[in-house]
Amino acid sequence: MSEAIQNPEDIPDPYSIPLESINMAQPILFKTEAHWKYFERLRKEDPVHYCAESDVGPFWSVTKFNDIFEVDNNHEVFSSDEGITLGPPISMKPEEQMKTPMFIAMDPPKHGIQRATVAPVVAPRNLAAMESTIRDRVIKILDSLPRGETFDWVDTVSVELTTQMLATLFDFPFEERRKLTRWSDVATAAPGAGVIDTVEQRRDELMECLAYFTRLWNERVNQDEPGNDLISMLANGENTKHMQPMEFLGNLILLIVGGNDTTRNSISGGVLALNQNPAQYQKLREDLSLIPSMVSEIIRWQTPLAHMRRTALVDTVLGGKHIKAGDKVIMWYISGNRDDEVIERADEFIIDRPQPRHHLSFGFGIHRCMGNRLAEMQLRIVWEEIMQRFHKVEVVGEPERTLSSFVKGYTHLPVRLHEV
Repeated sequence: MSEAIQNPEDIPDPYSIPLESINMAQPILFKTEAHWKYFERLRKEDPVHYCAESDVGPFWSVTKFNDIFEVDNNHEVFSSDEGITLGPPISMKPEEQMKTPMFIAMDPPKHGIQRATVAPVVAPRNLAAMESTIRDRVIKILDSLPRGETFDWVDTVSVELTTQMLATLFDFPFEERRKLTRWSDVATAAPGAGVIDTVEQRRDELMECLAYFTRLWNERVNQDEPGNDLISMLANGENTKHMQPMEFLGNLILLIVGGNDTTRNSISGGVLALNQNPAQYQKLREDLSLIPSMVSEIIRWQTPLAHMRRTALVDTVLGGKHIKAGDKVIMWYISGNRDDEVIERADEFIIDRPQPRHHLSFGFGIHRCMGNRLAEMQLRIVWEEIMQRFHKVEVVGEPERTLSSFVKGYTHLPVRLHEV
């Protein structure tokens, strides 16, 4: 299975092929939901698995909860500096690759310095101030939804709400907020998969993103009273105000994707999970106090970012396997969240699960998701307001999933509303 699979009908049963030929760097596995059985086999038979040949070169797949936790918490051995995703195809020429440094792909001390500059935007005091704004927007979106007809939940609700929130965090011109959605999609899409056609198109569109935000930066850099938005924080931060343009772009991509893809796919994923588990939906109707724990379960069940990458700085041993300095190590959060040795009945969606926040979706250690509490708050408010209005958000067709081994998401989810 070292050659990339293009068609769903060509995906083999994971138990029918040699273990060493399993290659999880194949987006088609995730779009078709075939990845679950592959990860099941790896967790059982080879939880720290070496893939010698793939489009992105050799890499280790770490698939069990505790091993992932160990890697994520040990930045002195497992570095982020070489990138946080599987990486570009080895066939891509260096000049075709965009070098966009971002603080999630940095090690200390620079990581902590840049992260600290923007972290106040999601401090508890700011979150409390944002709650009423988020609720007002959720109410407006839900009250405007069509009744008695099928519509796309992804675009109409999930994308719209998270894009509005992003516009607020950046103090971005509200009428042009869908530019943020587009740049998020462009940054993570594979060329030829429906969003962009070529790497050149990605570069061109992301340079437009940089130009737009540079204009906002220039407007805010010399303000007498710096604003409380992300651009003002970066432009006036002592440790970020001298960033080079591509580093500014890298951090923009990080903040846009981190604030957009993850929450929007959990909003859609929650609707799908409840439809696939009607007993849990009924449990929710009978006890709305379960919403906070359900939110955590949605985030675990969805795992909106399937993996994060590290690079070994020294020779080390993980799970009995000898990893060499320079090796790529992929933490498959999506697999660790289904590890039934750590999470009881891990393949089931259970909205009143004990310790619901004990999952990998936000990562651990110094790179733990900065906006995790904001994501949880948005989802909580969404479901509080949904349950006030609708007996059921009914999924009436098959979801269309993102072609990606990184973003585990949805491009379309057809639904119809049934009011209370």
